[in-house]
Amino acid sequence: MERIRLQEAEENKSQWKKWGPYLSDRQWGTVREDYSENGDAWNFFTHDHARSRAYRWGEDGIAGISDDKQFLCFALALWNGRDPILKERYFGLTNSEANHGEDVKEYYFYLDSTPTHSYMKMLYKYPQAAFPYRDLLQTNRQRTRKEMEYELLDTGVFNEDRYFDVFVEYAKAGPEDILVKITAINRGPDASELQLLPTLWFRNNWSQWIADSNRADTKPNLRQIDGNAGMSAAVATHSILGEFIFSCEGDVPLLFTENETNHERLFLDIPNESAHVKDGINDFVVQGKQEAVNPEKQGTKVAGHYRVNIGAGQSSVIRLRLARKEPGQNENPFGEKFDKVFADRLSEADEFYKSVTPPSVGEDKTNVMRQALAGMLWSKQFFFFDGYNWLTEHNSNPLHKGYRYARNSEWYHMLNEDIISMPDKWEYPWYAAWDLAFHALPLSIVDPDFAKNQMQLMLRGAYLHPNGQLPAYEWNFSDVNPPVHAWATLFLHRTGLALTGQTDMEFLKSAFNKLLLNFTWWVNRKDRFGKNLFEGGFLGLDNIGVFDRSAPLPTGGYLEQADGTAWMALFSQNMLEIAVEIAAHDPNYEDMVFKFVEHFYFIASAMNQTGNDGMWDDEDGFYYDLLRLPDGSARRLKVRSMVGLLPLCATTIIEEWQRERIPGVLEKVSERMRRIPQLFETIHPTGAGYFGRANRGILALVNQERLRRILTKMLDENEFLGTHGIRALSKFHQDHPFIFHVNADEYRVDYLPAESDTGMFGGNSNWRGPIWMPVNVIIIRALLSYYLYYGNDFRIECPTGSGNHMNLFEVAKEIANRLSSIFLRDENGKRPVYGGSEKFQDDPHWRDYILFYEYFHGDNGAGLGASHQTGWTGVIAKIIELFGRLDAEQMLTAGIKEVFVQDKSTSNKTK
Repeated sequence: MERIRLQEAEENKSQWKKWGPYLSDRQWGTVREDYSENGDAWNFFTHDHARSRAYRWGEDGIAGISDDKQFLCFALALWNGRDPILKERYFGLTNSEANHGEDVKEYYFYLDSTPTHSYMKMLYKYPQAAFPYRDLLQTNRQRTRKEMEYELLDTGVFNEDRYFDVFVEYAKAGPEDILVKITAINRGPDASELQLLPTLWFRNNWSQWIADSNRADTKPNLRQIDGNAGMSAAVATHSILGEFIFSCEGDVPLLFTENETNHERLFLDIPNESAHVKDGINDFVVQGKQEAVNPEKQGTKVAGHYRVNIGAGQSSVIRLRLARKEPGQNENPFGEKFDKVFADRLSEADEFYKSVTPPSVGEDKTNVMRQALAGMLWSKQFFFFDGYNWLTEHNSNPLHKGYRYARNSEWYHMLNEDIISMPDKWEYPWYAAWDLAFHALPLSIVDPDFAKNQMQLMLRGAYLHPNGQLPAYEWNFSDVNPPVHAWATLFLHRTGLALTGQTDMEFLKSAFNKLLLNFTWWVNRKDRFGKNLFEGGFLGLDNIGVFDRSAPLPTGGYLEQADGTAWMALFSQNMLEIAVEIAAHDPNYEDMVFKFVEHFYFIASAMNQTGNDGMWDDEDGFYYDLLRLPDGSARRLKVRSMVGLLPLCATTIIEEWQRERIPGVLEKVSERMRRIPQLFETIHPTGAGYFGRANRGILALVNQERLRRILTKMLDENEFLGTHGIRALSKFHQDHPFIFHVNADEYRVDYLPAESDTGMFGGNSNWRGPIWMPVNVIIIRALLSYYLYYGNDFRIECPTGSGNHMNLFEVAKEIANRLSSIFLRDENGKRPVYGGSEKFQDDPHWRDYILFYEYFHGDNGAGLGASHQTGWTGVIAKIIELFGRLDAEQMLTAGIKEVFVQDKSTSNKTK
């Protein structure tokens, strides 16, 4: 049934995806809501303001859902009788408040979701004692960057299990008929009261200070109506969305107010627009202010007010329903069909996930894979940003006279109004271009159409800059992320081809043509002197270099970056492969194949040059960034990092059937090799006389000798190979820090397996030792490519010095197993991701709920950084799925096609 719903949604036969988990986990503190003079988003719109201040560009909530334009929103609020405020949204620390950058201080888990959101489930753990807001803030502020973060468990608020497990489940009876079940379980030793306030509200786009292209003709309205016996109900009326009935089981009071700013609380001298404001329900429940809610039982925000006393170990269930109002609709919304819908949707979800999970994957891996995919699906968010209006409101629109330059001034063309896969809806509730490319891999397992949509989104005119640049992220759209969209586009094309047997030529051509603009932008903007050596700045790797690579260098001069240049070599390879696919249907694209073959050869030749001013260090057998000084001299920055591993990832296999499609291109390449043989001296040899297994060709930056030397370091457990994956920085720098002096100033890079000890890029991410999932995936992909070429003829010690020799498929699988082990129970029943946390390791109500962190401790695998970055860390689902079905010998025979066949046992999936 879920596949049928997916197909109906893809073909626009029904709107099964119109409603979903599209609320942010945090809207306050975002750039979109920042109207400050100094661009201090965190302090302009604070958590304290959030309960009282209407948002401009989106909404947030706990376990929330909305329609796909976020006109109407639903989420859960809670009160334990002790907190100073309602728990309406997750609390966390801002960048300046925490010792390692911004950080959510709550425990919640996304447990399940189908791709159409026909069934969803999540868990929030709510303390029975007063939430320790001040303790979390003050204690973390006092800690240094060298100390551990102070977490919610550390406060003692969960001692004696005095908390509620609050499960929120959704099941759709139809595309716009949503059933809600909230189950609260008292885990503590004593009975305790809990107040649950399921809340429905309209996003405010009617206030005078808002200029919204989607403004409704009239102000929307919620009002109480007579419901069936034993229930309370309200009707939601919106001129664009239509009418919906919100039903609450039981004779429960409905509290109404307006989703409008309480100016009088926040700004004192500004009168409120209404007598009833956004925090009215909070003031009614927590402070007992009867006048804070509307006695006329109408407004733009309403909450059912449930008060339940739950015994020790007992549970309480409330049921709700949000459904489009239909003529003559009078059926009891909580009849026998209610529970049957939930049972059916859960059964269908189980059936769906069974179909995408290889049979060989064990129970624990299956649990990890399903929660990773659930997190990916729950992390969808409605993202709204009208660049023209936003910049106009900031007096920063270049099209207006007297404007002042501000953040993102050059992006006035943007109109982002879509459902987008977020990295983390609390820590990063905004899209990031290169993150999205990695999101596409696990999303393709469950919803290839949505994955393709996300790749297409960034290439649309409302996102892509007219000059060809992809937007990076909202803090600075003009920052530069690695160019991995072509790689993801090619992956999604081959996945679709494997599933359907058909080429989506419209998708390929559209993506290729837009990516061509982006490639040209890179060539024109990031190759400073036209030498085919690229910069790019931090390129998503934050503090990996000795200097901030996105800022002017303290030495003057500039960097030629090994990672930027390697990414461009891979970009060239991906583009030529896409062009080969298109050329099979449109011969006009053969010229584009040759164009990108040329680009690859030019980049490879420039990058691989030897001598004192080249990126390749023959003594170390490694690539380094090259510092070009103002006096014309050059110096390698000999930091052994992911920067130097990425060149081995610029590798692509050319199958014999691909070459057969482009005979004219092969003739041109042969002619170019004859005329300019120097272009081919340092790259991996290919062509006649050098074909590999199954007559395969290869395009690779590194030849066999360099590959072996790089892998020797990468697979050394005293350097890059950690127990749980490839580290971003070699452990060599633990005893041998890289130190660079500029006059009297010292710049250094030490091996830091956990959090960063510097404030570079805010200090909330660290690339100086931890394990990062996305770059590990790129490495695994490269190893599998080399294996397709070499087969079993290339073997290497893994780990280095162990005497154990592996082929490159086995090496890739070893790294994959180490990555998977982060989340799996070890021989002692412990999950490395949770480090030394006894609660997470031993408690049966915690230990099987998985958090997918931003990155992981380089030595022990403990989760670090953003705790819900299922975004690119969710790629672990693809790793589990891939190696759960991939057979080395079958792969050698079938080639690159084999990698994309997801489930050979499912009849509707073919190569």
